[in-house]
Amino acid sequence: MKKIRKGDEVAILAGKDKGRRGVVVRRVDDEHLVVEGVNRVKKHVRPNPLKGETGGIVEKEMPIHVSNVALFNPTAQKADRVGIKTLEDGRKVRFFKSNGELVDA
Repeated sequence: MKKIRKGDEVAILAGKDKGRRGVVVRRVDDEHLVVEGVNRVKKHVRPNPLKGETGGIVEKEMPIHVSNVALFNPTAQKADRVGIKTLEDGRKVRFFKSNGELVDA
């Protein structure tokens, strides 16, 4: 079970966007994810008339390593560590380590 999933609100812990918050758009692989509005770069794109694409400079979001983000805790209003525990009925759920509150209700 992954500690950070698509749709989670995360806070950036390191890098040029440190301190910003955003929503996870997608997971690239096990260790990288794309966060909305974070780690944006300008990329020069060639025109491709076969696909109907125009050339120019586009701004896109690049993946960020999962170690540089932490799940945002709305009750504490800060980034928080996440743990995984098994409930009595056998379900695995995520919880915030600071206050023990469940992430997945």
